[in-house]
Order: sequence, then structure tokens, then C-alpha cells
Amino acid sequence: MPSGSFDIVVVGGGISGLLVARELRAAGLSVAVFERGEIGREASWAGGGILSPLYPWRYDAAVTALARWGQARYPELCAEWQVLSGVDPEYRPGGLLMLDEDEVTPALVWAPGAGAEVDGLNRRELADLAPGVQAPGRSAAWMPAVGQVRNPRLVRALRGVVERMGVVLRPGEAVEGLLTSQNRVDGVTTAAGRVGAGAVAVTTGAWASQLLEPFINLAIKPVRGQMLLYRATPATVGPVVLAGGRYVIPRRDGRVLVGSTLEDTGFDKRTTAAARADLEAAARAIVPALGDYPVEHHWAGLRPGSPDGVPYIGPLPGTGGLYVNAGHYRNGVVLGPASARLLADLMLARPPIVDATPYAVDRPRSGGYGL
Repeated sequence: MPSGSFDIVVVGGGISGLLVARELRAAGLSVAVFERGEIGREASWAGGGILSPLYPWRYDAAVTALARWGQARYPELCAEWQVLSGVDPEYRPGGLLMLDEDEVTPALVWAPGAGAEVDGLNRRELADLAPGVQAPGRSAAWMPAVGQVRNPRLVRALRGVVERMGVVLRPGEAVEGLLTSQNRVDGVTTAAGRVGAGAVAVTTGAWASQLLEPFINLAIKPVRGQMLLYRATPATVGPVVLAGGRYVIPRRDGRVLVGSTLEDTGFDKRTTAAARADLEAAARAIVPALGDYPVEHHWAGLRPGSPDGVPYIGPLPGTGGLYVNAGHYRNGVVLGPASARLLADLMLARPPIVDATPYAVDRPRSGGYGL
């Protein structure tokens, strides 16, 4: 039963919430994480774990800044989290192969200024690098530094880390409202009672706008993504492959993820036969050998879409002690470490790792949620 009070209450137990809790607990604060369901079982669990925005040259510089910060630290972080938790997040620096021929030039133009390595490949070089991949065009882009993690294992590792640090986890306890006094948040309410807090950080992804509705109209909406998991054999697919908005992600044990749809269906997480057929066709088109293996699982998750793909990170104007870290859209894993660090910097009045202005909660809105 929740009782007493904490320096910080984090609402939302996905990757963003766990990373925020880790940062604040490392600063010596008492932290509790409240999650309405199981820890990390929403978008954090459902995603593919590619440690790069897809087609990163299409994104705002604010997304690139957070992604680069996290990309540089993920190998060390995963090694540290494995030691502390006993769970291997399966970080793998396998690279990403992009087959959309009309994107090769934008990729090569973008790379030098972004500090990312992108090579152009002709058909012969592509065949040598990924012999099982079927390329429709005559050229491709190769991003050798792009890594990946296995989302469910990353969640379990992070949970073990924060529990070891002394963060209090409250799965199955939904925060029903925020307690305020004199224009300041001083706690939360759950079905079990009231919990005091010096500050509250909302990290509930696609659901963030619901909890914050009494305070602000936050432009976050759910965007459904459906994925397939093939039970293949190791080395069926080499690197991560991206083509026509669909991606193929090989895991260490031979399983292969294929995703993902972009659907404006509200909070409906049901899978559909049409999406499955579409993803199976994409899988066979990219890696023909996948047609010989069974689909082991088909699931859907809800991405927290923001209009321009840039997350909201920082305080809510007019309400002291209330903060948000949400709206990462398709990039919650790669942006997670930097977003959590930036929010902690703002909450603790430390110099921020990047300029916080582009992530402000009350910034102008633009874009169409990537749909």
C-alpha cells in the first residue's frame, strides 16, 4: 500500500520512467515509480530497439541531439546494467542497411554534419554485406555504427538496476490524479490513497495528455504500431534492414522482428489480419528466406506521438513541481537516456546536457504526428 511521501514520484514505469528514476535516485533523492500495469509492458516492451531514428535526416535537430547523446553511451550503459541486474539487454552493434534508393543522397548529405557514419553501397557491395537481402534498387546506404537492444530484456535490466538503487516500484497502482496546493503539485492520488511528493514527473507515454489535462492541453496522441516475430535461425539476417518504411531486426538467438505499421486508432491495441499480411509481405520482399519460417508472435503497441516527433521534456508552466518526459514517438529507446538526463538536470537545477528550449512543454506545435 502506498504511504508516506517521496522526494520524487514518477508516474509511468516504462523505459522513460525507469531512466528518470535512475537519474534522480543517483542524485540522492527518494523516488517511487507508479505504474498502472506491469513495469515496462507498453510501448517500451513492444518496440524494436533500433538505436537510431529511422531515416534520421528527416528529423528535427532536437531529436538528433538527444539521439547522438544516447548512442554514444549505450554500449557502456548496457554493460553496466547487465552487471548490476544480471540481465543482458543484448546490445548489438550490427549496423543498419537502408534500401530506399531515393533516400541514399539525403543520407549521405546529412551524415557529415551529424557526426554519423553513412556509406553509399552499390549492388555488388550490398550483396557482399547482406547476401540474404533483396534490394530493389542499385544503391543503398549503410550505417555501420547503428546498434540495437532487445526491448524486453532492456526493461528487465533497468528494473533490476533501479530496484538495487533503492527506487520503490509500485506496479499495478495507477495514479488517478495529482494533488495541488497554491499552484504547486505536492503529491498524487491512487486507489489506495494519497502519496506526498516534492515533485512529480509524468512519463506515461501515449497516456500523458490524459493525466495532465487539468493543467495543460498536451499534444500527445497514441499511434498504433503492429509487429511480427519470426522464429528463424541465427544468421538468417545480418544487419538491421530498413526499406519502404518497414524494418527487419535480427536477434542473437535467430528470432527476427518485422515492423511496423503507423495507425491512428486511438487507444486500440488490437492486431489486425490486414496488418499481418502487409508485414509478412514486407518481410518476404526484404529477406525472401523469412517466407520459410513461422511467425511466432504478432502484437501491437501505442507510440506516444507528438506533432513534430520532438518529445516534451521539462516543467509545466504555472504549476510548480510538475514535470513531463513524454512524446518520443518511435524513438523512446534511443532518446531515453538523454531525455532522462535532461529532465533530471532541469529538476535539479543543473546545467543541462543540451539546450532545453526545443523540448519545452509550451512550445509552438507543428507537424502531423508522422502519419
